[in-house]
Order: sequence, then structure tokens, then C-alpha cells
Amino acid sequence: MLMSALPTLAALENSHEFHARHIGPDAADEAGMLSVIGLASRRALIDAVVPGSIKRAVGMDLPAALTEAQALAELKSVASKNKVLKSYIGQGYYDTLTPGVILRNILENPAWYTAYTPYQAEISQGRMEALVNFQTMVTDLTGMAIANASMLDEATAAAEAMTLAARVGRSKSQVFFVADDVLPQTLEVVRTRAEPLGFSVQVGPATEAGKSECFAALLQYPGVNGDVRDLQPAADALHAQGALLIAAADLLALTLIKAPAEMGADIAIGTTQRFGMPLCNGGPHAAYMACKDEYKRNLPGRLVGVSVDVHGKPAYRLALQTREQHIRREKATSNICTAQVLPAVVASMYAVYHGPQGLQRIALRVASFAAILAQGLKAQGFAVLNATAFDTLHVQTGAKTAEIHAAALKAGLNLRHAGKDSVGISLDETTTRAHLQTLLGLFGATAAGFEAFEKGVATLIPAELQRTSAYLSHPVFNRYHSETEMLRYLRALADKDLALDRSMIPLGSCTMKLNATSEMIPITWPEFAGIHPFAPHDQLQGYALLNEQLTGWLCQATGYAGISLQPNAGSQGEYAGLLAIKAWHESRGDAQRKICLIPESAHGTNPASAQMVGMQVVVTKCDKEGNIDLVDLRAKCEQHAANLAAIMITYPSTYGVFDTHVKEICELVKSFGGRVYVDGANMNALVGVAAPGEFGGDVSHLNLHKTFCIPHGGGGPGVGPVCVVADLVPYLPTHRAAGYVSETAIGAVSAAPLGNAAVLPISWMYMRMMGADGLTAATETAILSANYVAARLADAYDIHFSGNIAGVKGGGVAHECILDIRPLKDATGIGAEDVAKRLIDYGFHAPTLSFPVAGTLMVEPTESESKHELDRFCEAMLAIRAEIAQVAAGSWTATDNPLVNAPHTAESLLSADWTHGYSREVAAYPLASLRRQKYWVPVGRVDNVYGDRNLSCSCPPMSDYA
Repeated sequence: MLMSALPTLAALENSHEFHARHIGPDAADEAGMLSVIGLASRRALIDAVVPGSIKRAVGMDLPAALTEAQALAELKSVASKNKVLKSYIGQGYYDTLTPGVILRNILENPAWYTAYTPYQAEISQGRMEALVNFQTMVTDLTGMAIANASMLDEATAAAEAMTLAARVGRSKSQVFFVADDVLPQTLEVVRTRAEPLGFSVQVGPATEAGKSECFAALLQYPGVNGDVRDLQPAADALHAQGALLIAAADLLALTLIKAPAEMGADIAIGTTQRFGMPLCNGGPHAAYMACKDEYKRNLPGRLVGVSVDVHGKPAYRLALQTREQHIRREKATSNICTAQVLPAVVASMYAVYHGPQGLQRIALRVASFAAILAQGLKAQGFAVLNATAFDTLHVQTGAKTAEIHAAALKAGLNLRHAGKDSVGISLDETTTRAHLQTLLGLFGATAAGFEAFEKGVATLIPAELQRTSAYLSHPVFNRYHSETEMLRYLRALADKDLALDRSMIPLGSCTMKLNATSEMIPITWPEFAGIHPFAPHDQLQGYALLNEQLTGWLCQATGYAGISLQPNAGSQGEYAGLLAIKAWHESRGDAQRKICLIPESAHGTNPASAQMVGMQVVVTKCDKEGNIDLVDLRAKCEQHAANLAAIMITYPSTYGVFDTHVKEICELVKSFGGRVYVDGANMNALVGVAAPGEFGGDVSHLNLHKTFCIPHGGGGPGVGPVCVVADLVPYLPTHRAAGYVSETAIGAVSAAPLGNAAVLPISWMYMRMMGADGLTAATETAILSANYVAARLADAYDIHFSGNIAGVKGGGVAHECILDIRPLKDATGIGAEDVAKRLIDYGFHAPTLSFPVAGTLMVEPTESESKHELDRFCEAMLAIRAEIAQVAAGSWTATDNPLVNAPHTAESLLSADWTHGYSREVAAYPLASLRRQKYWVPVGRVDNVYGDRNLSCSCPPMSDYA
């Protein structure tokens, strides 16, 4: 092609700009979209939709955008400041070997990491099968009846277990006993969680647990110093007084030692990190919780259950969703919204790949090396303080302690600081004979023989605690041990699912945007993935710089003075922010301020989080446009003036509109002594345009897995930084277990100081490549895309809650729009769920179903979808509207039409006895474009009621598939 004119050097340089790759519509697309909306420019749209009172006066002060290659090089320089040493620290974190087939085909595969939470069961069968594998793995190894999938980390799992025990136990005590050899970070998080709930935490020797007058006791199994002890005496004594036993159990150890349930434990919790997930400076790692069957309706976190579809075939679904915070709000079992699905899938597949024999071989090797190391240390005259062990030794080192630590560092090793005169050494799957030789050298040994190992060495596990019961006997754990079989299994599961790598996911409130490959590359760099969270601080300087830069940029984006990246989910950011508000009130002698005002439109996590910090929720009304009712708000402020702690608002609102009175709302609440929490779930409509810290917010959390491009991973991991104004900065969470000390800060809210640290480079890359102009353009394009969808669909569907802006077709919305299906259901019987399921036949994930308004669909297109994809979605929705019209006209009956029977599987379409009043072609190919590219749903519509009435949350027998 001949060029009419030579491009300028500036144009050539700008051709590599990342934001042009990230943002879907180009200039021509934008002009076409604006013409449909009825406005002349993107600026005119923003001026029309965003209230002038909240717009930024000054732009974000961010470094100029880099290209993908430049940003990767700069981040590599940051990463190089971390020191990757061989860590024997243990304390809940271990080196592990991620099988290459799992690394490449799950952790680095967008088919897995771009999927959303499996609320739409029919298009989530692959990842839910992986999660059922996870639950089965956990129940088999712990001996418990039921397990969830999954928890955020071991420390928060322990805190959740504490509240579960308080709900289901018979004891009236308010004391929670924690053994003194529980992981220090777990104890700190438990203390943070216990205080606002009125629980007293009692710490003492594990052997004293049964003597405590408590409602439950938490024991580590094995303990942080390595002890493997019988849990049965404590269980018996606790049960005699109506208390429960919680065991924090190591899953790898459970392949060799008795299951907690076999010794009377009521609840088991722990981490699955050592099942294939790198150290990651503390996260993301999937934790687990398992318990007795009678506790299942109180069990926090997600449960995947086995149900049947409309054809009677087995199908997976999220079970007992009535426990979740979006339904039960302040009465929810927890505020958990994000799980750790992607790490849980990795852990489950690690078990599938190795199988029971493989896991036992790995565990036996670790335990045998620990026994050999103990022998060698004793031969050098050192006392090993724990007579029993799986992988960890507690060694008396006396005056040589500092010398041994120094020698270890010189040799490139980290040992645990177990006390001023002792060290801890934890071995793992990666430990070799050469490593043992080096370790023994630190203690003066010049050589170590392995003759005993060759002959078979006895482990340090007591005979009476050695496991004899079977586990992982299901075929899925005994079939896929060759890479060929494993590769095909993972591909088969991914093919069942609909993720962002296939099509737009138009979920409102969830911001399913592009997770660029260049953003994802750094997460597996050893400099980020190979770091122990409790390594000496001088080894973590790369992470310190990453934290400094990312929090600085996020402060620019939000208008706040300080940010903590520790919360490892949005719900945990909410929790930390409310704790900071609580601590501030208490510092002023206002401990009685416990009323939290929450609009009826709020996310369900808001009231659940308020309840967790000991606040009382008072609901405020919204008007017919979806705005907060100022009259009702003022009345509630006056009623609770002496006790008002805070208001929690979502902005733009959960209804997808900019409330023009937001500054007035903030000022009103503050005039009564309350603080303002602005939920940051919808920051994708604000970045570069408005900043909550400037227009009246005191606290916000962000969802880095929404606005700042960390992928959803099938339901997690996430990061939920908590952002605060200057006078609340002293109350941001600290982490005393990691050596960070503050007199005013709230305690740790996650197990690791930087929470899900290893996914932070994703957001760093996004912001570094976008720059201020790119981030602003992303926000404006997200608003443009939502208004374009609203404009295209306005003649076919009612747009519920719009700005009613003159001249703007669709009325003017923020970054999402709500399609009201209720009038159609009244007229035809076709409801929002039918539309959602029919969209699957068109190759789309459904919009958010019946939230925040029952009977509606909330659509958020995001800035990263092209006009072509937006049009494809709109054409699907218009075609569905035409199908509803055929039902209304009587062409199809209300009980037999393509919508109520959707989705249609290939098997059902090929059946000999097609009896429907519409053709197979209409069912399968409602649009001609689907003939070129078609997603075939693996199951028909899933029966939710059957699944809850016949709850089964582990791998079904193969006979079910016959």
C-alpha cells in the first residue's frame, strides 16, 4: 500500500502506545457511537453525565506512559531489587514445584484467569468441576464432611472459623483459645477480627486448650515449631463443655498423619499454597475450610454443589447461595465476596496430577529429610526441641544463634527466627540432598551420609498418629498422571467455560475488562514469585518500591492521602476501612459511635462488613431515580446524631447513575460527626474524571481486580486496597507479625503484609503503560460504551435508572446500565433469567442478573470492548427482544419457546424426539454469524432447587455419568 504522506516521527513513536491496544473503540468507532447517543463529542457526553461539582480541578500527576516493552524493562529493574534466597522459614509458606502443565495451561492461560465467578452455572462447568475436585481433596485429607472453595488465606480462614464456631457452638463463653504455637500471623489476624465482635483471645500452650473455658480453641497441626500432637484429648475436653475444636492443618502433612476429623476436630482450616502455588510474597494462595455436615448452612465462602440439568444430567452449581452477603446482607455468614479460585484450581490440579501415591511420596520425602536433618544436628551436639515432626525442626542454638543466621544468609538461605537462642528449619518439596548438606554445614558438619535414607529412614511422626485411612480414591485423582492426559483434561474443562478470551462479559458492577498479556507476564518472575513474605526486610526492597510507587499512583487516581495494599479482597478493604473509622472515633473518646448508614441500593458486602466491625446498620432510602433520599438521610442523621459513625455509599451508585447530590450527602453526614465511606467498586467511572478523596470521601476501597486490571480468575484472586484521607492514615493496617510496628494502626487483616502481593505487578503495569491521559480516556470510553449500549437498546428495553438527560438517547448513565425485564415478564412470562440463559445460545455470558434490582439485567461493557463486540451484544439482545415479541404474539407458547428452554446443548438438538414448537435451527443459530463461530454449552439449564435439597459438594461417582 502506498503512503500518501510520510508520518511524523511523533506519530511513529506513538504507534506503540498501550492505551490504543487496551481501549477497544478507535476514533471512527467513537464518532459512530456518539451519533447514536445524540452527542457531538466524548467531552460533551462526560459534561452531560458527570456532575460538574465533582469533576477534578487538577489532573493526575503520573509518570508519562511507557510502551509494553519499556514498562516490562522498568518493572524488571524494580523486581531485581528483591533478593531471592532459599527459604526454610516455613510459618505457613513453603517452596513448591508447579508442574509445567499446570503453570502453562492454568496459571498463564486466559481461558482460566479471565473467567468470572461461576454465578451462571451452565457456562462455568469446567472451573466448577475443578473446584469440586478442590473440595473433595480437602474433605478427603481432613476427614471432614464438607469443604468450601475457597478462603482468602489461612489467617482469615482461622478468623472465619472462630465466628463460625461462635454461631454453631453450644457454649455461651466469649473466650476464644489460641495455642501458642499457632502461626503468628494467624494469631494477629484473629485478634484483629475478635476485638470488634467482643471476643476475648486467650493464648496458651496447646496442652492447656481443654482446660480453657472457651467457646472454641484453635490448634496448629503440626505446630509452627514442628510438633505433631494428638488432638483427641483437647477435642474431648472441649466437647465436654460445649466448645469446638478448630484444627489449622497442613494438607501435605495429612497424607502421612491422622486426619483432624479422626481426632475429634469440628472444623479444619489451612492453606493449599504448597500444592503448586509459588511463595508469591504471601499471596495469592487458596485457603480452605472444612467442617461437619451440620454446619454447612453457616459455612462461609463458596460451595460448589452437584445438581442436575433439565435433561437429568449431572451439573455443577454454586450451592446454598442464600448464605451469601448479597442476599443476607448484615445477617450474612461473612462479608467474603472474592474467593481464591485460580489458586484453588492450581491446588486441585496439583492433587489430580500427582494423585494419592504421588502426594504421599512427596510428603514422605520431606518427612524423611527432616528426620535425617534431625539426626545430623544431634550428631553435632545441637538439641532438637521437638521430638515429633513432619517437616519442621526447632533447634536450640544458644550463643551460636546469630552466627548461624549470618552463615545462612551468606550461603543464600533464610532460617526462621524462632527465638533469641533457637532457629526454625522447615523443609519442603524442593529440598534436595545437596540442600541438607548445606544446612548441616551451617551447624559445623563437614559431611552427611545418606546411607540410612537409602535403607529407609523412620520419620519423626509418632506411630499412633500415622495415617491409615484412604484418601483421594476418586478416579479423577488416579487417572491424569501423564502430561498428555493432564493436558487434555485441562483443555476439556476450559472448553466447557465461557471466559473473556471468547467473548465480552457484560456484567454490571464487575468490570470485566482486558487483562493484557504484558500485565500478566511478571507474576511468574522468580523475583516476585519466589519471595517468602517473612524474609528479612532488606530482601524485599523490590516489593517495597512496588508498594511505594503503586500506592502513590493510586493516591493520585483517588485523591486520598494514604493507601494500604494489604487487604486481599474488596470485602477486606471495606472491613479495614471501617476498622480505621472505628479506631479514629475511639481515639477521640467516641466509642459509642457505632451507627453505620447504608443506602438500600448498596452492595451486600457493605452491611456485612459493618456488622463485622461491630457497627449497627441503619438503612436509608433511595428515590425513584436511584439517588439517595436526602430527606430520609437527614432524618436518620438527626435520629442517630450522638452515635453516628459513618455512611457507606457506592459512587456512581449501584444503580449505575451519578448522584448529583453526593457532595451535599458527604457534608451532611460529616456535620453530624460521621465519616464517609465511598465504596470504590465503580471506580472505572471515575479515574481521571473525579476523585472520591476530593469530593467528600474519607475512606474508599478499590477493586484492583476490576478497575485496575487484575483478572477475576474465575472468582479470585483479588486485591482490595483501603484508601484514606490524611487524619486516618495512622489507622491503616499494620502487620506486627512481620516486624512492622505502629501504636495507632489497626492489626493485620490478612496473613501477609502485602496481601496478594504477587498480582500487584499487574496493576503496576496497567497504570505505567496507560499514564494519566490513558487512564482518563479509559474512564470516558467506559461511560461512552455504556451509553452506547443504552442508546441502542432503549427502544427495545426500559432503561431503569438513567439520568434523564435531554438529548441523550437512553437518558444518560454512568459506566453501566440496567435493563428492566419486569414489564416483559408481566406481559409474556419471560423473565430476566430466561434472557440470561438465552444469551448463552448467542455466545455471551449474561449481564448481572437481578442485582441490584430483582428482575433486571445490569450491563457494564467496559472500555476494552470494541464497537464490533458491543454491536454483536446489542444485536443479540435485540434478537432476543424479537423472540419475546413472538411469545407475546402467540407464535410460541409461554411454556415452550427458545427462551424458557435455553440454553440448548448440542446433544438436545440432535435428539431424535424434537418436540418443541420452534426449529432446531432457531434454537442453535438465532443469528447467521453464529454459524461461523459457536459456543456449545455443555449442560442444559441447571436445577437450583434440586441442588440445594440434595446437597452434594464432592466428586460424584462415575456411575452418575453413565
